[in-house]
Parts: sequence; structure tokens; C-alpha cells
Amino acid sequence: VNTTFMKKLLIKNAKLIAAMDGHNSFSTGNEYKDHSIYCENGVIKDIFSEKISISADIEIDASNHIVLPGLVNTHHHLFQTLTKAIIEAQNASLFDWLKILYPIWSRITPVELKSAVKIGLSELIISGCTTSSDHLYIYPNGIKLEDEIEVARTLGIRFHSTRGSMSIGESNGGLPPDYLVEDESFIIKDSQDIINKWHDPSHGSMIRIALAPCSPFSVSKELMRDTAILAREYNVGLHTHLAENSDDVEYSKRMFGLTPGQYIEELGWIGKDVWHAHCVKLNNEEIDLFSRTGTSVSHCPCSNMRLGSGILPLNKMLDKGVNVGLGVDGSASNDSGNLLNEARQALYLQRVNETNNFYLNARNALWLATAGGATALNRDDIGSIKVGNCADFAIYDSTSLELAGSVEDPIGGLIFCGPLKTRWTICNGQIISENNNIKNINIEDTINQHNSLSRKLINS
Repeated sequence: VNTTFMKKLLIKNAKLIAAMDGHNSFSTGNEYKDHSIYCENGVIKDIFSEKISISADIEIDASNHIVLPGLVNTHHHLFQTLTKAIIEAQNASLFDWLKILYPIWSRITPVELKSAVKIGLSELIISGCTTSSDHLYIYPNGIKLEDEIEVARTLGIRFHSTRGSMSIGESNGGLPPDYLVEDESFIIKDSQDIINKWHDPSHGSMIRIALAPCSPFSVSKELMRDTAILAREYNVGLHTHLAENSDDVEYSKRMFGLTPGQYIEELGWIGKDVWHAHCVKLNNEEIDLFSRTGTSVSHCPCSNMRLGSGILPLNKMLDKGVNVGLGVDGSASNDSGNLLNEARQALYLQRVNETNNFYLNARNALWLATAGGATALNRDDIGSIKVGNCADFAIYDSTSLELAGSVEDPIGGLIFCGPLKTRWTICNGQIISENNNIKNINIEDTINQHNSLSRKLINS
């Protein structure tokens, strides 16, 4: 546990608390009315209704507020925050979209990356996110994974930083340009060094590392296999893109003679320590594989729609017992970082896609954004409000304009009426944003600097 800020926190008289402490998305757990939450040293100590006097260093009057566990983002590419809404890429599917953007991304420097991470994480925080994964798979111009970690520590968000990689360029049949790929022996050595330096497996840890070769169309089978072996040796997670669209599936069949599910099974990329992004085009046998092995899916509905990739068979996956979390994906393919919006779209997409249109409800969707995401990241200390868990909370004002009229079910209103931003976002027992203000940076200055850097990057 981060011992820098050891304080007592009291969230008083919350109008509603949705604990999300159930067993799965169909049994979402307890809901409390007019309860308080007491925390010490970043850990929840008590949830109670009695009007008792407790002294605390931080007290929040939540009498008109809805409290959720801090939201969990399981997939992002924060560097892409520099390239939102690029005109040429607005009407392109995945492979063409990547080819348009690779040359721009190759010019990103550490200064620009840090700016992108500040903006991307700030956007997440004010939507209620307290834990985010990020998938950094390009390393031009001296960029390092530590650049991201440094910013996350400043902002106070819980961070799962994944050491991404690309090793097969165009000249060898891959999609990325040769100038953006790395040597595989260096990737393995650097991954090992990053784990040794930064990974913290302890309860309540603020920084964890996972290993994340980018995709089947940008790395070799050997790198996938060696990465899995290394991850198991160090007991860290594994992450990649999988079966994102039809082109992705056809590439796998053409290059490897295997479907995406067969490919990852052969290479050892299944299990509770693995979460795959997208998985839009998994077939029934592959869904059964994920269910049988406890492998998780990171569902990114807005990005999938933006790129025309298709609709994840979410209802079918959940019915089969597959664990699903949510991801906002990179800000060049969403182009937003609001996890409540992802939950809303995850729900709505199934209603236009499935015969059993009303299989999911608002609470199921909120569970995906909280406990489902925690399970995807292989954590049992976040994603739900219960004694012993981390003091991570997203607190929304029930008297806000957006929720006006949702008096019968304000919790459902968080999905149907949004997307909202928090009144307070709390991570590790500390307020990291309040009324859209990020606590540890000047957000106006950060936005101005970011726009200047973005303009220069795109036009250079």
C-alpha cells in the first residue's frame, strides 16, 4: 500500500451506495441507502447506517450523492490522446486507420507522451475511473514506459502499465512500418527490467506491470510464446488485441492456419492472468475456451463502433460465464475516455444486436465497469465496495441536471441518463478530482499545452 498519504476518510450519509460486491454481472450485490463508509490508510474499514460520530482527516457529505466503486478501465492507448478526430482517419476501418496514423505516432517524443497521459488519465478520472490499464506498444524517440508511470503517480490513479511491443514490420508480412518495430531479444530483456523495477503485487498496489505484445499481425509467434513464459515466471498479467474484426481473423488464418482462439490456445495465452481486448469475432468454440479457462475480455464498444469492427456477442459471453470488463480503447478510435459511456453503449448495443434484447440491465452494465474490470486485471482488492477493499470511489451528484427526473432509480440513471462526471473521484483514500478539477495538476494549462503539442505533431 502506498504509505505516502496515510489518512482517515469518512463518506457520510450517502443517499445510495451500489457496492457491486456480488458474484457476477447478474448478481451485482448489495445496495445501501443512507449509509456511511469509513476508511483508513486507503482501505475500507466499515459500512454503516448508524448516526455515530467518527473523526476523519477527510470528510465528504454524500447525502445527495450516489457512490460506486471506482471504475476500472481495462484497455487504453494513452499516447493516442494526441491524435483525436484526425480527419483522414475518421472514416477508416482498423487496418487502414492504423496505416494512416503510424507515421504520425512515430514522431511522438517523451514530452508529448507525458502530455497525452495527463489528458487521457484526467478524462478517465473525472468520469469516475480510479484504476486504468494502458497498452503502450510504440517506443520512438526515447519514449519509455516509465514516462507513463511517472504521470500516473502524480495524478494518484491506480495504474496497470503494460509493456506492449511490435516486432514484425511490413517487410516481414506484418502491418506496422519497419521503423516502429523493435528487436525481440530487446523486448524480452526490457520487459524483464520493467517488471523488476515497477511491478508491485501487494494488496492495494498502485502500480502493476503486465506484458502485452500488440497483436497477431504485429509480432511473431515466438515473441508471443516467450512473453507468456516470462509473464508466468514473474507472475504478471498478459494482454493483447484479439479477433478485433474480420480482417484480423482472416490474417490469423492466412498467416498461421489458425483461428485467433486456436492461435492463443497453442501459445499459452489463456487463463485468469490473461485479458484480451475486443474479441468481437470470437466464435462459439472460442467463447467456450474463454469460459473454460477463466480468460477475460476487455469490451470496447465505442471503439468497435467507430472503426466498424462489429458488435461483441456480449450476452452470449456472459451467459457462458466469460468474465468481461470494459475499456475505452485509444483516444484516436473512441475518441472519449468516459467509462460510464462505455457501460451505456455496451448495454445498448446488445439491445440492437440480440434476439434476447433485454438480457442485460443497467446494473449489469455497471458491474462490467467495476467488478468485471477488476477481475479482468486479476485483482481482488478493487472494483467493489466491501470491508478490506481499497478505498476507491466514484461519487455522483443525484441532483445534477442529467439525473433530473430519475428519482425512482438514480443508480439506473447513471447508465440511462448520462454520461455523467463525478462530484468526487477518490483513489487510495485520497480525493484525486473534485468538480471536474484534477487535484495534482492545473488542468487548463495542461489542456493548452496538449493542444499546442498535438498541433505541432500532426502538422510536422
